[in-house]
Amino acid sequence: MPSAKELISYEERWGARNYKPLDVVLTRGEGVWVYDVDGKKYLDFLAAYSALNQGHCHPRLVGVMREQAARLALTSRAFRNDQLPLLEKELCELVGFEKMLPMNSGAEAVETAIKMVRKWGYKVKGVPEGLAEIVVCEGNFHGRTTTIVGFSSEYQYRDGFGPFAPGFKLIPYGDAAALEAAITPHTVAFLVEPLQGEGGVVVPRRGYLGAARDICAGRNVLLAADEIQSGLGRTGKMLCYEHEGVKPDVLTLGKALSGGMYPVSAALSSTEVMDVFKPQDHGSTFGGNPLGCAVAREALKVIVEEDLCGRAAELGAYLLDELDKIKGPHVELVRGKGLWAGIVLKEEAGGARRFCEALMRLGVLVKETHENVIRLAPPLVITKDEIDWALERLAVVLSAEVPEKVRPRA
Repeated sequence: MPSAKELISYEERWGARNYKPLDVVLTRGEGVWVYDVDGKKYLDFLAAYSALNQGHCHPRLVGVMREQAARLALTSRAFRNDQLPLLEKELCELVGFEKMLPMNSGAEAVETAIKMVRKWGYKVKGVPEGLAEIVVCEGNFHGRTTTIVGFSSEYQYRDGFGPFAPGFKLIPYGDAAALEAAITPHTVAFLVEPLQGEGGVVVPRRGYLGAARDICAGRNVLLAADEIQSGLGRTGKMLCYEHEGVKPDVLTLGKALSGGMYPVSAALSSTEVMDVFKPQDHGSTFGGNPLGCAVAREALKVIVEEDLCGRAAELGAYLLDELDKIKGPHVELVRGKGLWAGIVLKEEAGGARRFCEALMRLGVLVKETHENVIRLAPPLVITKDEIDWALERLAVVLSAEVPEKVRPRA
């Protein structure tokens, strides 16, 4: 096996530079722990952006994946398979929707939702062809396709990739009055993250989603919730919007839907909305494949049977309380919900990257977002003792005047 230094050099030489990862080369994972090629152990406090809510290589998921891979992996949607109908039934019953459409990546699920609400607007609402509008929020992150980055408010996500698809209207996040003002007779949907993760773990004021629900219902506009990161237990509920007792018309899921074992995503809605799709309207060779469906079915069972929502609620409250007690010179504020936190650093802190690198040296893996926010999102299988282990190291780094000088004890 090449050394970590050699592997990094290979990636720099032959790989596209569209990421700036921390310089740790991982080779094995179990639960909340991962190991690099040199044998060093780290606590994963990012969980692949919430894809690993069930932890690394959960034994039940590994077992199902092996069993299904040996039996049948792919049929395409040209034929039926015995796993997709079961996933459709089990997922819809779990989250309370009538229909689902399977895809692979989260971005594909969002693209599916965009096509769905536009076609609903034309075929059901009666919007003139080509004039459908979707309202979206500043600070959003819904994926990386050209359509999706076209309605991002982040300059770098858009730079050099235009021209972009029209039909999107940006409003401030968390502002219900702005939503109401933005709606026109041509508006078909409001696409929103109940909690903005990539935007810096931004939690809207309580009542925002309820107000959005009422506004959309009153104006015949579909409310579409992107829960690809926030869903499936991360915030202490199965779905983040449940904290406000509301239900959207359209829901997108991904990441933890397969426990990080395989790309599986889905768009869900009512029968009325989903049935705007007819054969040949939309599809995916791998979407709904039996391997992904079998793993997703087991991943959902793990969330329910191991009460990962309850663990996230209890341990998340503890994590946020303890983070608030860290009075480092660089910390502006801490925000979050469930086992999802953002440590916002002061402008003069010099960016979050150097703090993440210092934490890596102490054995805790986290990643910066939006330059000045340290995002924390450990697997939901984490224990209180493991959280305390991470908190000790977070306190050391956040309390240091110069985090670059922080090194492990000999």
